[in-house]
Amino acid sequence: MTTDASHRFPALLHAQRVWDVELPGFDPEAAPAAPLPLFHAWFADAVAAGQTEPHTMSLATVDEEGLPDVRTVMLHGADGRGWHFATHATSAKGRQLAARPQAALGFYWPALGRQVRVRGPVAVCSPAESAADLHARSTGALASALVGRQSEVLGSVAELERASDAAWERAGAEPDAEVASWTRYVVEPREAEFFQGDARLRHVRLRYRAEGAAWIRELLWP
Repeated sequence: MTTDASHRFPALLHAQRVWDVELPGFDPEAAPAAPLPLFHAWFADAVAAGQTEPHTMSLATVDEEGLPDVRTVMLHGADGRGWHFATHATSAKGRQLAARPQAALGFYWPALGRQVRVRGPVAVCSPAESAADLHARSTGALASALVGRQSEVLGSVAELERASDAAWERAGAEPDAEVASWTRYVVEPREAEFFQGDARLRHVRLRYRAEGAAWIRELLWP
């Protein structure tokens, strides 16, 4: 069935502009020797530029059949160990990571025309670190974790509302409540790419590639 929205879609799609802002420059020769300091600097730039939710990222995993999967999650940290996020170990992504502990991350900050891509093996953090991660967050985050059953089939919206109401009540009464399935993960980078968009499409792409304890820096064609 064709709708009015379907008829309008092609024209609407092609009318959208990309990077309708003044873009910053990027000199890859001045970039640090390792990717983490550059990520920290670019993240601070994104915040200063007013980028909405700069801490959101795409997380790509592979399921048991080798099929790719992707979703948007929150960054929980970026340090010498790697890039951190958290979820239920029983969720779809948790099960996928248990079967194939590899992942790729993607950050997109259109306010600056910048992207960052990271990929590598995924390690599971300790139960104590996972619990601390959960309890450092908001009451709403705890309530959501207490609901659990992420990625399972839901019978109705009313069922979700009942479970959520009960979880919010418990989270308020028990701020230290434990959620055994809540797990913090860290992507240990083997590659990290920094992309700076250019109005004339001469995009600058700098890739860091791990070789032992060292980082190899390479420019890529756009």
